[in-house]
Amino acid sequence: MKAVSDWLTYDSPVYRPEEIGWMHLSGYTARYGIWGEGPPLVVVPGLAGGMDLLQPLFQVLSRTHRVYAYELRGEEEVFALRRPFDLKDLAGDLEEMLEAFGLEAPAVLGISFGGAVGLELAMRRPARLRALLLQGIGPRFEPGFLQRLAGLVLSRYPLPSDSPFFNQFFKLFFGMKQPPGPLFDFVIRTCWKTDQGVMAHRFRLMEQAVFTERLGTIRVPTLLLAGERDLLVSRQSQQEMARHLRDVRAVRLGGAGHLACVTHPERLAAEIRSFLSCQK
Repeated sequence: MKAVSDWLTYDSPVYRPEEIGWMHLSGYTARYGIWGEGPPLVVVPGLAGGMDLLQPLFQVLSRTHRVYAYELRGEEEVFALRRPFDLKDLAGDLEEMLEAFGLEAPAVLGISFGGAVGLELAMRRPARLRALLLQGIGPRFEPGFLQRLAGLVLSRYPLPSDSPFFNQFFKLFFGMKQPPGPLFDFVIRTCWKTDQGVMAHRFRLMEQAVFTERLGTIRVPTLLLAGERDLLVSRQSQQEMARHLRDVRAVRLGGAGHLACVTHPERLAAEIRSFLSCQK
């Protein structure tokens, strides 16, 4: 944790991509980054924070993999919401990125909302992936008090760019008592870079998504990762998802919450490496 916290004290993350650029897709222009050398691993970011939030994980994964990541539609251009799109369109964006990167069938890692995008592509085009890795995603969005409150606030009430109330909402994603400091500040600062309307749109897409009946169409080996304290993915939900998949390994990350990609990047990367090493 100290190694991550050290570089988080800077205003700008210091672990920058070795290659960064823009890719013109049919639906929008996506910013992308590439880190490290080794077997390809494509990472799809989550509901808020984009690629920047995942830099602690990229720093670890890039020791053994060539990591590709890109910004989802709407992340940097909120006007993209003027043109209706859904998970099917986002899965199409992912497939276009794989083609643009020249990757025939790489492993794909989806984080939270990005896991829904990866799932959608795996169900529609299973031959495009070698393996599917998912962190913080269940078979459906099960609204509870926290989720309904978030959807209500994000959808209807304009918030300042640093709302103390909503900062507490993000804090719950840690899954543990998180004291003030560089790690907490980094998460809040980075998540608030994502527009409120974009977050609301992604919440609605997840609320409408039900994957259970289609999971049997997935043919690729799948790794399900969830923090033991993840408020959005219960043990029962993860087990239900695993029952519907043909080739699956399910792992609970002790002490971690929904933001395991930030708080436990070494543990997450170790599980990913172990799983992928068995798929050779």
